[in-house]
Amino acid sequence: MYELTVESQFDSAHNLRRHEGPCENLHGHTYRVHICYQGPDLDGLGVLVDFKRLKTALGEVVSYLDHRYLNELPEFQEQNPTAENIARVIFEQMRERLGGGISKVTVWETPTSAASYWE
Repeated sequence: MYELTVESQFDSAHNLRRHEGPCENLHGHTYRVHICYQGPDLDGLGVLVDFKRLKTALGEVVSYLDHRYLNELPEFQEQNPTAENIARVIFEQMRERLGGGISKVTVWETPTSAASYWE
């Protein structure tokens, strides 16, 4: 099995509804996003998938989230925009763009705290 990883980042604000603490207040993060793509076979060039394709898809997803108040997005009307839920939304949007292959999405909310989503 082969695995590729690409990374990006975006800046957004959010607040966690019903959180008993300072995160209930509006605040922002510079999120780092790691995308893992897996597959068993390489093409004739010895490539699983072109990094440019992964980076382009991730760039589209990140641009949708960048400099936004996440709570206002349709994906977060019912659920809080936690790092866990952001990772799931990115996973789903990447899968829509690339089909199979996305194996895991990790979202770093701070330099020392991350949440991952995979199926």
